[in-house]
Amino acid sequence: MPTSNDSPTFPALEDPNFIYADAPQTGAQSQDVDPNNPVWGVAGALLVWLASIFIQAVIPLGFVIPFALHRGLNPGAADFGKLALELAVTDRTAIFLQVLSILPTHLLTLALLWAFVTRFGKRPFLASLGWGWPRSLRWWQSVLLGMVLFAAATTLAKVLGAEKPTPLEQLINSSLATRYAIAALAVFTAPFVEEFIYRGVLYSALQRAIGINAAVIFVLGLFTLIHVPQYWPNLGVISAVALLSIALTIVRAYSGRLLPCIVIHMSFNAVQALLLIVEPFVQRHIASPEPVVPTVSILLPLLHFIF
Repeated sequence: MPTSNDSPTFPALEDPNFIYADAPQTGAQSQDVDPNNPVWGVAGALLVWLASIFIQAVIPLGFVIPFALHRGLNPGAADFGKLALELAVTDRTAIFLQVLSILPTHLLTLALLWAFVTRFGKRPFLASLGWGWPRSLRWWQSVLLGMVLFAAATTLAKVLGAEKPTPLEQLINSSLATRYAIAALAVFTAPFVEEFIYRGVLYSALQRAIGINAAVIFVLGLFTLIHVPQYWPNLGVISAVALLSIALTIVRAYSGRLLPCIVIHMSFNAVQALLLIVEPFVQRHIASPEPVVPTVSILLPLLHFIF
């Protein structure tokens, strides 16, 4: 924790040791749990982060490779990897299977986080990560903030060049099934997984080790960097990701709680998901002489690495 000579820019609004009345209560919460003084260290948090990336890289292979074999590709051929990769990025069914694989990826990542945070059930999970509301920030304010952030991120992406196509946009446009699957994952699983990892496990360990200011910078930088492969070379969308990361990390530092970050993130993604769903119907019935910039070009953190 910062010393008296290391005054944080974003001091916690509330006593971090206080478990709010509206936080979930379990028998394990009788222990002294402080989400800003976790039992894990930076090394363990980084290992969990790396393990989550490994899971995200490996699980889709369990969907793509069987499909490639089903399509008649010979696993013993020298060019099997090249042909399987080409199939994965061009075939609509293969793309949908990769997106579908994100659900078990998220579930497995949540199981990993639970095992790490609770030490296999010996400690409370949600309370250890900072579940609960600070008195100065309520749920409706978090929802509103998520919507405001979406508008700001959209404007920033537009100004800096959101028209440039991104790999994620190409995935979304491959089929309606893929579009709907991404929209569902954006709202119901992605905010929990990403916030548990970045603002939960990573931030809490870092702010104790290197101070609040440095932890905010490290986490927002890492969160932005991990999304670059999805959106390169669209600097507008990458900047919008950075804006979202800055806001979420500051909220975590300022409030001392993780739940507002999850609600903000979910609200942000919910607006995107709604636009993602209605966009095909709007474009089908509204003719425009000018090319329409897809709303999905500013669709932010949903996927990580597919391969």
